[in-house]
This record gives sequence, C-alpha cells and structure tokens, in this order.
Amino acid sequence: MRAVWLREWGGPEVLVAGRAPDPTAGPGQVVIAVAFAGITFVETQFRAGRGPRRAEPATLPLIPGNGVSGVVTSVGPDVEPGWIGRRVVASAGGQGGYAEQAAVDAAALFAVPESVALDDAVALLADGRTANWLIDAARPRPGERVLVEAAAGGVGTLLVQLASAAGAGVVAAAGGPAKTEQAARLGARTVVDYLEPEWPERVRAEVGGVDVVFDGVGGDIGRAAFTLLGEGGRMISHGLASGEWAGISEESAVARGVRLVRPTMTPASVRRFTEQALAQAEAGTLRPIIGQRFPLAEAAAAHAAIEARATVGKTLLEVRR
Repeated sequence: MRAVWLREWGGPEVLVAGRAPDPTAGPGQVVIAVAFAGITFVETQFRAGRGPRRAEPATLPLIPGNGVSGVVTSVGPDVEPGWIGRRVVASAGGQGGYAEQAAVDAAALFAVPESVALDDAVALLADGRTANWLIDAARPRPGERVLVEAAAGGVGTLLVQLASAAGAGVVAAAGGPAKTEQAARLGARTVVDYLEPEWPERVRAEVGGVDVVFDGVGGDIGRAAFTLLGEGGRMISHGLASGEWAGISEESAVARGVRLVRPTMTPASVRRFTEQALAQAEAGTLRPIIGQRFPLAEAAAAHAAIEARATVGKTLLEVRR
C-alpha cells in the first residue's frame, strides 16, 4: 500500500512517501480502507521530535498519523463481523494514519452517520470532541462574552460555533485578515487580529472585557487575554500554538477573581464528546471548516503549511476518493 514514512526527526521534509506492507487485523482490531487522514498541530511537533510524547520515545522508522475515516474491510478474530463495510472514524493510536490502510483498535471506532461525509467526520474526531469538552468545562452562559483564541483553527472554528449557539457573544482573536474574516462568518460578534499589538485595547473598547477565555495559543497572547478577564471569569488553556503555555499562576488568578479551569479527559468523556460532535454534525448544528486538502504523498507540504500558520480550519490528507 501507499504510505508516508517518518524515518528521522526533523522538518516537514522528513515525511517521505513510499510503500508499506498491508496491515492485518490482530486481536481486538479492524483494518480501515482510509479515505481521509486528519492532521493536528501536535503531529507536527511529534514529527519534529518535540512536544507531547508517550512514556517511551517512538522507534523509527514509522508511519505517523492518528485520525482516519473510511470503511472497515476486515476484522480480527474476536471482533464483531458486522463492522465490515461500515463507514467509520477512528484514532489509530498515534501511528499508522498516513496510509491507504490502517489497523486500529475496534474500541476506538465510531460509526459515521449516513448524512455526515467522511471528510467532515475525521475533521471532527479530535477537534470536535475537544471543542465540546472545553465548552462543557467552561459553561458559557447566554449574554456572556467569550474570547476564542486561534479562532480560525480547527478547534477555534468549532468553539466559535458552540459558544455562539450557547447564547454567548463571541470575541474571535486570530492572525491576519483572512482568519478574522472566517471567524466573523461563523458568527463571532467581534473579531480582532492578534498580530496587531493593540488588540487587547480593541477588545476593551468594543466589549469592555470578557467572561471566558479559551486559550489555544499561550505565550504573550494567552497572557494578554488573561488581563481581559474580570471577577468571576474563567480561563482554559488548551493549546500552545505560540510554543509555550500562558503560564498564569493560581495566585494571579485568585487576585483577579478568575478561575483557571483545568478539566481532564477520560476514556468515557472521549467517547461521549466524540459522539456528541458527530450527532451535532448530523443535526446540522456544527460544521467543521476544512480549509486545506493535500494528497497523501504531500504530507510534508501539509505539515509545512500548518507550521507556517498558513492554514484556516482543518487540514486533511486525501487518501482515497
């Protein structure tokens, strides 16, 4: 089968297309004929040899990639054969997703509703559950002002939609006109370009401050967003696109009357929030924004685009059409 190999840690160019043996379904596994593979920012960090890691470093060479969607073609001896032929989305466990076929644990499968396209399903796999998890933890209320950082990214575009649906007034912060325009189209009431140094003053002038911050950038932007919170505010730091966490201390938060929300994801909540995102897509109340599609062999270009902050919404690899 066709696949993309990671043979050494480094820049996007270390992702090289090649051939690999077809996988077989072991105990508790199924094989998926992959239609689309999603790419997350964390995967670009993994490829570079930094960022979140498992307890033991991965052994190279390997086929990277996690989220995939497609059709089940075979199952292991102890897996329900009724999965064969079904449209599914699943996590490959951190490896094996950038390929024409992927062996995944049957426990990681989610059936894709008939009205939901496979590309939308994989775009929602990680980002949809994350956005729903964050909304559940922060509980924005009608009339509250909610600041979404990286509002044109995969998670950010979904947070804008979900917070707006909850009745909150969304302040979308993103980098550059194309990204702020995308956030405005999704329902944000106020948009600011955080590449402009005076963006916090713009937020104060337009809405006076915020009640909730979804910090997906960290660094100076996350720290500036924190200053916009007042008594009773909540802040969730869930990403470090800047390369570092915002690093807000508990003491600083208490002094402002702000709660730092630190939710944890359990296997049960992973399933619940993933199913919730797919149900929202089926109902037409949540729409992933797929801004870029690359052929499987161009995974390196996809990684380069993400690292250059040149992407809007979700980036996918098209494996089969």
